Amino acid sequence: MYPQELRYTAEHEWVRSTEAGTLVFGITDFAQDSLGDIVFVSLPTVGAALTGGEPCGEVESTKSVSDIYAPLSGEVVAVNEALDAKPETVNSDAYGAGWMVEMVPSDPGALDGLLTPADYQAIVEKK
Repeated sequence: MYPQELRYTAEHEWVRSTEAGTLVFGITDFAQDSLGDIVFVSLPTVGAALTGGEPCGEVESTKSVSDIYAPLSGEVVAVNEALDAKPETVNSDAYGAGWMVEMVPSDPGALDGLLTPADYQAIVEKK
């Protein structure tokens, strides 16, 4: 149900480690489904310092506006600029083309402290 190669946060972000040592993250399929049709995505700027657990952007849908939380602390090295023109990509491909931010983590080992797919699934099933 949830991609096994990813880690997750209780705030419904997914995180993928890259071969280059960076982390890519976005919101989970559960989150995008709960939000409904996404019409706007606001992302941090390249070079911004992120603090794990703190808001770093917003997703606006036809239902509401929700914060995007940084899964870990680090520096933004890229954002998915394609979402400016096609924010609905998050609805159609949350774990692929709907990625949001690429960052260099302050502590690469902190990724291990995030939720496993089974842990995240247990949280979602309680909702």
